Amino acid sequence: MRTLPLLTAVERLEDAKQLDPLAGVVRGLVKKAVRPRWLRDVLHGVPLGHPLHPLMVQVPLGAWISAAVLDCLPGAEKQAAVLVGLGLATAGPSALAGYVDFSELHEQHQRIGVIHSTANAAAVGLYSVSLFQRLTGKPGGGRMLGFLGLGVVSAGGWLGGHLAFRQAAGANHAEDVPHRIQPGWQRLVRLDELTAGRMERRMLGSVPLLVLRTAEGKVNVLSDTCSHLSGPLSEGTLQIEGGVSCVMCPWHMSVFSLETGDVMHGPATSPQPSFRTRITEGTVEVCLPGAG
Repeated sequence: MRTLPLLTAVERLEDAKQLDPLAGVVRGLVKKAVRPRWLRDVLHGVPLGHPLHPLMVQVPLGAWISAAVLDCLPGAEKQAAVLVGLGLATAGPSALAGYVDFSELHEQHQRIGVIHSTANAAAVGLYSVSLFQRLTGKPGGGRMLGFLGLGVVSAGGWLGGHLAFRQAAGANHAEDVPHRIQPGWQRLVRLDELTAGRMERRMLGSVPLLVLRTAEGKVNVLSDTCSHLSGPLSEGTLQIEGGVSCVMCPWHMSVFSLETGDVMHGPATSPQPSFRTRITEGTVEVCLPGAG
């Protein structure tokens, strides 16, 4: 099947390095403006277990789509204006969550993200003028600008879909691990081959694992592929968060508990697959609950 011309054009944008300076400015502004780690975690969607931005955008989009429907009906001018205003009021928080996610993505993601956010900003401008015209007795012009705004925000949403699904921004990049691991206990490595206190990368078949032998002789094992964007956790750094031993991803600084794989800090929202371990005749064996 031939690739659609529009999709080919968008794929070219992924390699458009001319967009990098603008993306860098936006990234820097977001990181300066949203500093508290807890707030960034909330905006990433860590408490939800998945990104917050796609959920939040349903409100302004739904309001604007509903306004367009009412604009096609007689006598619904006031109701349509209320919905346009609702979309504008909720667009800002939705955009903020998206920008926080944007600041922790790869370059190819951010190039598409710049165009995505530009389209959405243009739509907000159109809807703002539309609301002004509606409130100043020019409903006809308000309706036309509303329809135009809906077209622009739909284009921005299509680019958002490209980001989310084709580029897998926000997807769980460790979701496949349980499906690639055989159920039950499996031999991984000799205990005496591991250095206490040093994270190591070991392979279980074709699946890379992060292995840490603690000073107490316990062995922690997680999937080595970061659930955020596939960073190698074994190349990260050890740290303590609230008394919990954790690993920080070297790519975007997501923090996971070494004991449970839980997300301690974003941008990751999905936990790391965490393996049970036991020592049998000097050999570390691992088992992943739910594997197979």
